[in-house]
Amino acid sequence: MQLKWLEDFIALAQERSFTRAAELRHVTHPAFGRRIRALEAWAGTPLVQRGGGPVTLTAAGASFLETAAQLARNLAQSHEELQSLAGRQGRTVTLTTGRTLARTVVADWLVRLRPVLQDGQLHILTRALADTVAMLERGEADFSLVYHHPALAIGLDARQFMHVTMATDRLVPVSRATPQGLALHAFAQGQPVPYLAYAPQLALGRLVEDHLAHNPHAPRLQRLVECDSADAHYEYVQKGLGVAWLPWSMVHADCKSGRLARAGSEQMEVRFDVRLYRPKRRLGPLAEALWQTVTLR
Repeated sequence: MQLKWLEDFIALAQERSFTRAAELRHVTHPAFGRRIRALEAWAGTPLVQRGGGPVTLTAAGASFLETAAQLARNLAQSHEELQSLAGRQGRTVTLTTGRTLARTVVADWLVRLRPVLQDGQLHILTRALADTVAMLERGEADFSLVYHHPALAIGLDARQFMHVTMATDRLVPVSRATPQGLALHAFAQGQPVPYLAYAPQLALGRLVEDHLAHNPHAPRLQRLVECDSADAHYEYVQKGLGVAWLPWSMVHADCKSGRLARAGSEQMEVRFDVRLYRPKRRLGPLAEALWQTVTLR
């Protein structure tokens, strides 16, 4: 039995699709299927129900899932500890986060972290929210920096992981400003406003869509563009293409200078926290020094 078979099975249980799980694991669909069958041969019983529609686990598969997850975590942790003892990991710390947080919160950290990183390196990996959390669970990262909001559920086991709130921010609907300092596209105008939407798999997109769905004052929007990058939306807004909900930490300087303007009132803003997660077990010396530095109040 191989560790990658367990990781494949966990990915399949999460995605409920051979195609999506194979993409997530960076293997071809046929190769992924062979690895699942190899795991079933080792188990001596089918673990997944095959057929049309979403993949479901058999009773044996559902029973084995938690065992597989625990085995994968234990093996990854043992591997990490052995590497640390051998000195191969001691000078590198891995942080998983989203692209927008890497540009905003992490960029602010790096100035403070320079003295800590004199003898080491911070490895920053940008992923979707679910992937950043999964990498932390599998022991592939020391830290995970993620958005926190009731609309975003990450499900980390509080018995194994701890967190600290690092920042608060808000998504603000902004537009290019007119020469008079007003929003080129404003909700108060009464007409449908061109809307630059996030892709649904993006955490920021889920926050905005949840807010619009439950806000009785939601404006009339004309969905013009859908993109999975806040940086791209920032450029589109600058060009006057429409309104996008962007982090205030990203656009406050532009709003102050008059390049951008708020398109709506505070009722249209989405507030959220930024949390830093880590395992409760002790990490390497450099990772512990980084934790102390960024969480120091």
